[in-house]
Amino acid sequence: MAVDKEQVRRIAKLARVGIAEAELEPMAVALNAILSFVETLDRIDTSGVPALTSVVGAHLKQREDVVTEGHDPAGILKNAPERVDDYFVVPKVVE
Repeated sequence: MAVDKEQVRRIAKLARVGIAEAELEPMAVALNAILSFVETLDRIDTSGVPALTSVVGAHLKQREDVVTEGHDPAGILKNAPERVDDYFVVPKVVE
């Protein structure tokens, strides 16, 4: 399936997304690349793979909850781009 400029225009209208005339052709190329990738995925044999319709039945692997060394401010802050004493310095986000 190939997507052309008219189909991109129609999709943008249906999605209520404004798209400039100059962006139609690059968007068509990008959509064609995505569809090509999906077609590649569609060719993969998944006959032996059970369908996963919910993660409720799936169990994650768990590791032991063990206490590790802590209270090492120098080690924790060694990669910090900026610090003051034993604290990270971050940009102000609340005024």
